Amino acid sequence: MAGRIEDYALLGDLQTAALVGRDGSVDWLCLPRFDSPSCFAGLLGTAEHGSWRLAPADAGACTSRRYLADSLVLASDWETPEGTVRIIDFMPQRDRVPQLIRIVEGVSGSVPIRGDLRLRFNHGRVEPWVRRTERHRVAVAGPDSAWLRVPPGVHTYGQNGATASDFTVHAGERVRFVLTWQPSHLHTTPRTDPDAALESTLAGWQQWSAGCRYRGEWREAVLRSLITLKALAYEPTGGIVAAPTASLPEVVGGQRNWDYRFCWVRDSSMTLSALLRGGFREEAAAWRKWLLRAIAGDPGDLQAVYGVAGERGLPETQADWLPGYLGSTPVRFGNAAVHQLQLDVYGEVVDTLHLALLAGIPMERQVWSLLRTLMGFLERHWSEPDEGLWEVRGKRRHFVHSKVMAWVAADRAVKMAELTGLPAPVERWRTMRDRVHADVCAHGYDARRGVFVQSYGGRELDAATLFIAKTGFLPADDPRVARTVEAVRSGLDHGGFVRRYATEDGTDGVPGPEGAFLACSFWLADALAALGRRDEARELFTRVVALGNDLGLLSEQWDPVERRQLGNTPQAFTHVALVNSAFLLSG
Repeated sequence: MAGRIEDYALLGDLQTAALVGRDGSVDWLCLPRFDSPSCFAGLLGTAEHGSWRLAPADAGACTSRRYLADSLVLASDWETPEGTVRIIDFMPQRDRVPQLIRIVEGVSGSVPIRGDLRLRFNHGRVEPWVRRTERHRVAVAGPDSAWLRVPPGVHTYGQNGATASDFTVHAGERVRFVLTWQPSHLHTTPRTDPDAALESTLAGWQQWSAGCRYRGEWREAVLRSLITLKALAYEPTGGIVAAPTASLPEVVGGQRNWDYRFCWVRDSSMTLSALLRGGFREEAAAWRKWLLRAIAGDPGDLQAVYGVAGERGLPETQADWLPGYLGSTPVRFGNAAVHQLQLDVYGEVVDTLHLALLAGIPMERQVWSLLRTLMGFLERHWSEPDEGLWEVRGKRRHFVHSKVMAWVAADRAVKMAELTGLPAPVERWRTMRDRVHADVCAHGYDARRGVFVQSYGGRELDAATLFIAKTGFLPADDPRVARTVEAVRSGLDHGGFVRRYATEDGTDGVPGPEGAFLACSFWLADALAALGRRDEARELFTRVVALGNDLGLLSEQWDPVERRQLGNTPQAFTHVALVNSAFLLSG
């Protein structure tokens, strides 16, 4: 079975990503894109659903592991009775086709190594036909082929549906494996020098990481988060995925299992805000171009989520042949949120365009035209109910967060018009801003308790109401804000962390509980800091950061009872919140 979610390290080439466990097994990899079908789906079942384990024979988890310098190159060390061995795993930024390179390096002694490669295309459903060439083992099924370049002197053989290998690595030796994917109709594959690829991959990441302008006390955590966010960007188009995985559960054994390998406009916008804050502008410019292409045709008809190249159709299906992570079913691919109305997205987009303008990225006329079209749609529809930030699958409601973000859209649009002097119906936008503000204060506020609630007419709390101060909707010293922060802190507490909202009543359309939502815990730290309670904010921030694995990676949620990560991993939303909180707490 798959390991704990925090057992996994991230590898990536800025077009897709792999997860490799402490035991040396790659249990997740989609090729050739983030949102392509996987060829390793062991994460959602067993090794038989696709995996590639390469480790000392009869060994368990590695003794230690780390990323080399400021990169996504992973080095895992095993100390065994026979000696010490290191495996270096990475995916070079591709020239033409994706590759996963694994270098076995003898550190001391002579260590027997075992390799088991089980390729299973179409999310673990299709076992390929494997043939030999002079230098490769080639696995083919339908449109897919994977070429394993076998190192000289290493014997491979078929065993129980796997390509197995047994060899011994001696001190000072390097044994290099290269796995390449390409369309099955191609009959040759590029030759790659693994050592040269390692050097260029390290150099590329280090050059990018050198642009980080955060110099505070949490630099290591912030830079690792920014590298992770960069790794979730699909470089050819500028789209940014929410996470590289699908159907990792929000509670083990539950039904809240979703596919996050797509570009949520909201998540992408928040990711860009963190990257801009960190000093990275090229990604913002690329994302803006992606957005223009994705919503071309009818910019007012903004979807919440798109494919990495801007695809609109992402049908949600269930993979009944996969048993799910630790038995968590159904396993879903695709996402029905594509059909939802989520009004807060408009606010996130306009806010990000505002941040980009403040960062010195010029406001092009076509972008301004897009913004005016989005604002025209929002002017007509902000007063309608929607599915909201949390993508509820129950009845549409008037979510307070959605209305607050509509206010943000109007507020930032007005500010950009004033900054640029570009033509705009500024008075209309000011009027809309005032109307939304009054509406939220009248209908989204529970006067008896003195707090803002999740939706109009309801009593439920929602961690998203912490954005009321975060966005400037109300000042932090407003008594309504302070009471709301305290209500969220106590009413949504889950083992010292924060839930999104109460799920027990099932009004969101999905049965069952979930864990503490890590981004919400960072938001609470921000709110406490804004209230002047900086010591409490720092304590909470430090506790949430400590939930990261040994490599600093965080998933979507945390189970404070079993003390384990939950949900898709690594999660952009969580790492964005970490970066923003670190900047805030560092002044």
